[in-house]
Amino acid sequence: MKKFKKILLIFFYSLIAFSNASAIENKILLKVNNEIITSIDILTELKYLEMINSDFIKMPKKKAFEIAKKSLIREKIKVIELKKFFEEIKIEDEFLNRLLIDRFKSINIKSIYDFEKHFLLLDISPSLIKKKISIEVMWNQLIFNKFKQNVKINKEDIKNELLTKDKQKEYLLSEILFTINENEKFDKKTNLLEKEINDKGFSQTALTYSISDTSSKGGKLGWVKETILSSKIKKIIKKIKINSYTKPIIIPGGFLILKIENIRETKNDLDLDSEINRIIKEKTNEQLNQLSNIYFNKVKKNIIINEL
Repeated sequence: MKKFKKILLIFFYSLIAFSNASAIENKILLKVNNEIITSIDILTELKYLEMINSDFIKMPKKKAFEIAKKSLIREKIKVIELKKFFEEIKIEDEFLNRLLIDRFKSINIKSIYDFEKHFLLLDISPSLIKKKISIEVMWNQLIFNKFKQNVKINKEDIKNELLTKDKQKEYLLSEILFTINENEKFDKKTNLLEKEINDKGFSQTALTYSISDTSSKGGKLGWVKETILSSKIKKIIKKIKINSYTKPIIIPGGFLILKIENIRETKNDLDLDSEINRIIKEKTNEQLNQLSNIYFNKVKKNIIINEL
């Protein structure tokens, strides 16, 4: 009986979501090759971005619309590329469910029922969010399959660094990753970004200008151990203070601006092998993220985007 009530409740919320969406005329706004983006897609993306980033609510409507559009175009480009390698954009339900609960645990989601109820109340289809996460996972898998042999990590260097100290710094970082187009000048672009950061804040500037997947979260990277950072980046951020940001750093795939939100010191894990493996995993992800941005920009050049 309890299970039946849950099903009935989800069905009820689905009817509400459907009736609200139906009240808005659904028009095709863009075509990304043969993939379409509609007015309902934009509306839903706006709601989703507001949910995952509180700073998004502060954005002017016109700019928020452009950010939502950019986010959906990025997603469609990934879908187009994924279809070249996979018959279907789908991952196993059990794995997907665990990912969803872990991804949204910060908003008190502890089960798939909680997940579906939460998004239906926001007038967002849970299946749409499931597809978003599936695209993200499959894109990461594609990048790993293509570029795992390009990842270069020196295990001995990591081990030696850990053995020389019993504590290490961790940085709470945010990022803005950007490129320079053919018709842009580096100084003009960096001056624009600096002005936007000073006027609007780092998070809103990341939302607007960053080409990284972290842009939808205001560029937030979370806590990063200094052992994960490249020697070049480590040397640069050691010179700046909390709430300050770096000058653009040249990295594979573009230019990177990092902001230090906070700093803390933590003890190294007593299990040396476990700590080494964790660092290797994080360094691998960092390198793959850079390769992902390079690959995405290469794919994007062959995509035709038409506004209707």
